[in-house]
Amino acid sequence: MTSRHDHECLAAVVRACAGRALEASSKLARASDATIDAALREMARLLESNQPALVAANARDLDAAAAGGMSAALQDRLRLDAPRLGAMAAGLLELADVPHEPLDRLLEERPDGLSLLERRRPVGVIGANFEARPNVTVDIASQFLKSRNAGVLRTGSAALRSGRALVEQVIAPALAAVGLDPAAIQLVPREDRAAAWELVRMPDLVPLVILRGSGDSTRDLGREAARHGVRTLAHADGGGVLYVGAAADEQAVQEIVAASLDRLGVCNRLNLLLIDQSVYDALLPGVLKTLDGLGIAASLPPHPHPRGYEWSLDADRPGTVTIDAAAGPVDAAGIANRETSGLAAAVVTEDPAAAAAFINAYAGSGVFHNCSTRLLDGSKLLRLPETGINIDRVPGPRGPVTFRDLSLRQYVVVPTASPAAITGSA
Repeated sequence: MTSRHDHECLAAVVRACAGRALEASSKLARASDATIDAALREMARLLESNQPALVAANARDLDAAAAGGMSAALQDRLRLDAPRLGAMAAGLLELADVPHEPLDRLLEERPDGLSLLERRRPVGVIGANFEARPNVTVDIASQFLKSRNAGVLRTGSAALRSGRALVEQVIAPALAAVGLDPAAIQLVPREDRAAAWELVRMPDLVPLVILRGSGDSTRDLGREAARHGVRTLAHADGGGVLYVGAAADEQAVQEIVAASLDRLGVCNRLNLLLIDQSVYDALLPGVLKTLDGLGIAASLPPHPHPRGYEWSLDADRPGTVTIDAAAGPVDAAGIANRETSGLAAAVVTEDPAAAAAFINAYAGSGVFHNCSTRLLDGSKLLRLPETGINIDRVPGPRGPVTFRDLSLRQYVVVPTASPAAITGSA
């Protein structure tokens, strides 16, 4: 039981992190494009040069996770090794090469002699609560920096050593090297899960928080944030859907199923496989053989669980896929819309009309034809790291959230005859 004193101490720790980030945010907001991109390139260099120390810190997290009984799938998400660090560095270099969008966009030269512009402004400080995946620390920090926002990060306790090493040995020194305040990116240095609750209770310091993680806890945090006037971009649920149409190529089905299950602890992996009822009996044996070869179990009807149950969050049975029949592309899309999170769905078919029917009926954040839902990822889909995948069914950023989604819109009206006033630059 957390005492009132402990609660107050934890709140003070989180608030202090936010205060330091806020103090550093004004200089970051004024930084030039070249300075921001130089910081990202320096982060990439430090990831490479500090590999031994980073891997050693991560090994301590992995040892503790194994001793605590963490599943193999979750340990895979936690792991940092040389190839993954190299991939993270490559992603930072790619992000640094992405052109910055203009600060101002001219919307209209009005007949009254005034010009209407849309201007992008940083939020200031953005919070992020995310699962025990060390690479996400760098992904989110890089998106905050590219959008000129400071940040307060809170990661799962299993990845805290790794996260601290990344902040202290990569992110902070990279900022300092280009003349920015290293305090712009803060990592909450406490394992207590209650820190996440404190992060969503500070609208005066952190008006927006990225929420990632398992469904129930993330949804609870979103509700707590709403009570305190904090906006959220939440990534609570996942699970990819694959519909195999009547005209599907069987070889393509096997290849896409395999590509969809290359990693089990990620949200966009294959979770629900729907086979058109006209070919269900003919294709099911081949599908089961493919799954068996991948070491994946099939949950066949009748199911003792909801069809959209997300297996990646099941520590005991992550290597499972739910299988069922669908009465055609519109029925399959309806099942995906009603019974899954709406993250992503794919259709495998050689019939363009069936593909179009499925694509037009599916309302989720990403839909794919003859390819895997694993593509619904910032780096794979947009060639940019992401802060998370937002599946809200309201206007706003949806799908992979990148730096382009982390700005406030401001309308600016100036005399048309004063071009200098409308050529803002960062």
